[in-house]
Amino acid sequence: MTSTARASCTSVPNQKHRGSNHHCRQSCSAVDTDSQSLSTLGYFKTLPLEIFQMLLSYLSVKDISVLSMVSKAISNRLVNYISTPSGNRRLLLQDFHNIKLPGKREGSCIIEHYKSLGLLLKRCTLLLPTKDRLRYIHKVLSEVSCFKLSGCPSPLHCVGLQCYGLFLQILIAGWDELECHRVFNFLCELSNLPRKVQAVVSSKPGSARKLELRIRLFCRSVLLNHWVHRSDSAFWLTRILKPWPMVNQARLLYIIFGPVSSLDGHVVWQKMIEGPTDETSLKGLADAIKLLYDTEAREWTADDVISLVDELSVVPREWLLENNARLLILSGNNICFTFMASKAVNGRAVELARLVVFLALVCEKDLYCMDWAVKMMQKVCKVFSTPGERNIFLQSVENAFAHMVMDMLQAVLAGNRDQEDISFLNLFHLVNAQANFHKEILYLTMRSGSNPI
Repeated sequence: MTSTARASCTSVPNQKHRGSNHHCRQSCSAVDTDSQSLSTLGYFKTLPLEIFQMLLSYLSVKDISVLSMVSKAISNRLVNYISTPSGNRRLLLQDFHNIKLPGKREGSCIIEHYKSLGLLLKRCTLLLPTKDRLRYIHKVLSEVSCFKLSGCPSPLHCVGLQCYGLFLQILIAGWDELECHRVFNFLCELSNLPRKVQAVVSSKPGSARKLELRIRLFCRSVLLNHWVHRSDSAFWLTRILKPWPMVNQARLLYIIFGPVSSLDGHVVWQKMIEGPTDETSLKGLADAIKLLYDTEAREWTADDVISLVDELSVVPREWLLENNARLLILSGNNICFTFMASKAVNGRAVELARLVVFLALVCEKDLYCMDWAVKMMQKVCKVFSTPGERNIFLQSVENAFAHMVMDMLQAVLAGNRDQEDISFLNLFHLVNAQANFHKEILYLTMRSGSNPI
């Protein structure tokens, strides 16, 4: 049928009718394209659009995503369906404060729904350039208020940002690094994230508590939490931190991974200053530091990470040295040694000696093997360039132990009844730490000095 039409169009020999001949060819080409488009719809071409969309209501979102791969014509119909009011109601569920879907079996939830929706939009927009894909997806999701950084009135009781993060993770899985840069820039533009980060890092810690909380939730739930590979997590954390000076990077790292209140979820800025803290409060920071130190984070040198740790230890003011030591232990051997070696190289032996004492104290309190602290000190001793420097450092360690014991003993004698118990417990841990530390040194000395018979 198509070939007959073409023959009739091209059979006119008269040259003065060439314009009409060209018009006829265009018409035939359009008819041909429409015919091909209809043929790729298969049996669906006989259905009115309304009936086709009605059939979609009987398919799961995952099944619709499979259907989108049948042909370009089907995919275009699905793109149009997603933009219709009925498609919006079906696909853009917004009950983020009640994660069980109505009428579904136990365990089916809105989070799984948005993972499937991410797959559907990934497949429907497969042939579009990255910018056009992002614009279309923004157009689809723009009315979902809980996907916005400041959109939900109750962010701690909402899974909207989590759904958005999983949706994006499925959508951009397999995209190259340049495309992911575009995604981050697009998200920053939509959420106005840089301006909001600037507001919190340049103001007094805790003065914008609600904004700090929203930045924390957005960065974690949308950008960081859902990646399987550490290299992906390192990439997105780097995008968040790298635009800022080191001092602001440390502030932002604390906002995203630092300890929060169990009552209202706000960042607790005084936690590292007022008293010893537990591992739970430091684990997020330690994991982030390890992530940046790993080889996957190509944009960070060892010096960068150590400088960041140093800067972090004075956010918002200088931490208790015990908390600093606990963070180093949780960050792993390589980071701990590099941090201590940096102090040794820069002539900060007295400061390093106090740190060794607190590493021993944390090992005693948290039940780590004390020989780890001794071996770490032994390794650091090799960094000193002369025996004299090494001897000064070792003498400083012993002096630090003595001064700390005396300070804690004075606190016990001067304290009231409530403080006395705490001060005595601290003294007890320190004396035990000193004894076990020196015991491990004696063991090490005897083993290295013994000769086989």
